[in-house]
Amino acid sequence: MRIASYPDRPQIEIMPKDRDEIVEILEEIAVLLQIKGENAFKIRAYENGARALERTSDSLEVLIQEDRLQDIDGVGKAIAEKVVTLFQTGKLDYYDNLREEVPEGLREMARISGLGGKSIHKIHKELGVESLDSLREACESGRVASMKGFGEKSAAKILKGLDNLEKFSQRHLLSVAEEVARPVVEGLRKLPSVQRAEIAGSLRRRKETVGDLDFIVASDEPEAVMDWFVSRDGVSEVTAHGKTKSSVRFEGGLQADLRVVSDVEFPAALHHFTGSKDHNVQMRKRALEQGLSLSEWGLQKKGGDGDYESVADEEGLFERLGLKWIPPELREGGWEIQRSEKDELPELVTYGDFRGALHNHTRASDGKGTLEEMAAAAEDLGWEYLGIADHSRSSFQANGLSEERLYEQLEQIRKFNSSGQSSVHIFAGTECDILKDGDLDFSDELLAEMDYVVASIHQGGFGQDKDTVTRRIIRALEHPSVTLLAHPTGRLLLQRDPYPVDLAKVIDAAAANGKWIEINAHPVRLDLDWREWDRARDKGVLACVNPDAHRPEGLAHLRYGVDMARKAGLTAGEIANTRNLAEMKKLLGCGK
Repeated sequence: MRIASYPDRPQIEIMPKDRDEIVEILEEIAVLLQIKGENAFKIRAYENGARALERTSDSLEVLIQEDRLQDIDGVGKAIAEKVVTLFQTGKLDYYDNLREEVPEGLREMARISGLGGKSIHKIHKELGVESLDSLREACESGRVASMKGFGEKSAAKILKGLDNLEKFSQRHLLSVAEEVARPVVEGLRKLPSVQRAEIAGSLRRRKETVGDLDFIVASDEPEAVMDWFVSRDGVSEVTAHGKTKSSVRFEGGLQADLRVVSDVEFPAALHHFTGSKDHNVQMRKRALEQGLSLSEWGLQKKGGDGDYESVADEEGLFERLGLKWIPPELREGGWEIQRSEKDELPELVTYGDFRGALHNHTRASDGKGTLEEMAAAAEDLGWEYLGIADHSRSSFQANGLSEERLYEQLEQIRKFNSSGQSSVHIFAGTECDILKDGDLDFSDELLAEMDYVVASIHQGGFGQDKDTVTRRIIRALEHPSVTLLAHPTGRLLLQRDPYPVDLAKVIDAAAANGKWIEINAHPVRLDLDWREWDRARDKGVLACVNPDAHRPEGLAHLRYGVDMARKAGLTAGEIANTRNLAEMKKLLGCGK
């Protein structure tokens, strides 16, 4: 669990670990043991313990209280003792010592996709490789390819992984950046010397990944604000500490800049440092056309003559240039200024417009919540309905349902709805794999029984060429039972690029067949990319924003999908799951 810095709360150095964190630690221990070349049975014990702990549906707290951890198949005495220690104290000496024993360079190699602990051990032992740089040299020189069990393809794959690691290491997920930034801006606003404080930069524009953080503060006592900022818990390095600007690096690698301006300068500074660069260039050009000069300090007559004009806020700044206020999400240098000038900006969808979501999982496949628990979480969010779409049989890695199990779940959902135990209506769906030839993973008869069908690729997309993947998806979209296409490009942010696909043809096929396209709201997906929605909107394709929740609390991820829908310029009417329950039943053709 990441230790966040909350200025108004006492800081806790050690926090108990939850189930997911303990599973991650057990998995990491297994990898570290592999890197060290330890006994295979010992390694397997930690791997099995992690899997067993992940799959059990029982409360970890209850299991520990009732001393039943060892009742779980795969959890022995040694693993159980470590789980209890982590759960109760948040610390495990065995884990800490193991990390100390394995050189940092070898631990960094474990972050390379597809490079396991056994391979790292072999490369280190036979070639003396101890860092990412030396690993790259060993691959490029042919030494890795010459090793038994590797070859040129393995070396090329490692090089690709190194390139991706380098490419992605400078950015951070939107959700992670928000977690770091939110307590900082909340703390700034509580300082008596601060008049206004806002997050700026790409985080304010809700970009899917963030390079660094920007904070803008209005204050007449800038040095006091700077001293507070650089002394925050969680700051690992102070790279600059000035009178009106300071820069720090937080634990986890995020860099942050704080700028303090006067209250009069605040609107222009907030606009400027929110960006984007392309948006700001267009705004400065517009100001020049009106005989004005726009900078981070404000508006003044062209040529720099005279005082800066006073505006109360960003809205006043836009109004002075003959524009309606442009939401930060749209400030990417696209069509936002032209539409603002004509008062044709879309009324962007809001979180409050949503009435439910369709792409979610239960423990029947790889989820961590029961049907009842997922429904209760949806009810807490004020939703009217929830769709359950567990994995299909070919997703064996996700405990995909057989046809028999899906029929049983369908009956369970029908009984749940008729029982009246929840105000939330459950729609019965399936996340059905699109097989390599474009066939769907279940029979036509079963798919016709479902309230809706989510079609998606989980296997083979990265091993096929663009035309093949495109034809595969289009064939699925032509199936009469398919409702929507999930995570259409398969990307995992900061982990892997999309598989090759002609999105224009996919969008056209969705439009021709009346299918929806998902905005997957999980923070590591956010797929389909917001940049692709102009074509989809013009073709009349409905979006469906889904959290792809695998546990009850995962439903809250919907908000990141809403961010992407807003960046795409979507209105509530262009998104399927803003409909109320009656409208959704009608839309899905199950209005009985």
